[in-house]
Amino acid sequence: MPLLTTSDGCRVHYQTRGSGPPVVLVPGLGGDGRFWEPVAERLEARFRLILVDHRGAGRSDRPEGPYTIGRIARDVAEILDAEGCERAHLVGHSTGGAVVQTLALDSAARVDRLVVSGSWPGPDARFRALFEARLALLEAGRPDIYQAFTHVLGYDAEWLAAHEAELEIATGRAAQALAPLAVTAARIRMLLAFDRAAELGRIGAPTLVLGARDDAMILFAQSERLARGIPGATLAAFEGGHFYPRTRAGPFAARVAGFLSGAAAG
Repeated sequence: MPLLTTSDGCRVHYQTRGSGPPVVLVPGLGGDGRFWEPVAERLEARFRLILVDHRGAGRSDRPEGPYTIGRIARDVAEILDAEGCERAHLVGHSTGGAVVQTLALDSAARVDRLVVSGSWPGPDARFRALFEARLALLEAGRPDIYQAFTHVLGYDAEWLAAHEAELEIATGRAAQALAPLAVTAARIRMLLAFDRAAELGRIGAPTLVLGARDDAMILFAQSERLARGIPGATLAAFEGGHFYPRTRAGPFAARVAGFLSGAAAG
């Protein structure tokens, strides 16, 4: 699995699999490309997938900082360079959605089709209150509560009930998974600083905006904001909580594949 040393010296992990038009899959705040596993299993027969770990998370280096959405977007562009891809389809969920918005705005020539999932164009009062509360848990040294809070906000009740033991294990391992906590806290601050809402009208790539109506972390209203702001964007709704690419992987993959197949990537 490749480990790219980026232009500022950070080693960023990514994985490639499948064949066909290139598709970059950028995960949310957890930052681990393995988030996409249930989706990748369904797409790899049709697409060449590039699954990215963020800097500061997953199997990538975790430098002290600074952390910005723009820097992560640049990491993705450098991965595309390393893989010989001038252009690719981009699929980003949650924080990954902010990353792919940034690429569509700042590196438009690299983007074929764009899927923005469970994301937002900039913080509003509710977003700030929620993420400042999550930040406070990390600053108080309670990664276990932070992780449990993430599960409650991220999964629907049915999924929580069916995976209770698995999620309890994840909560118990949170201190290790989120270490160093100062880096995870810096990554939350980068979300609070991200705001491209006023620029959405410049996105020219064909765009599919996805959201879940029962998402308690990023409200469906944020997806509606994105769809209104991006010219010609299509909006589609799911159920399954914030992590619906995992809880509803089959329908999600089918919707994304259908959209991406509408144009060839080079």
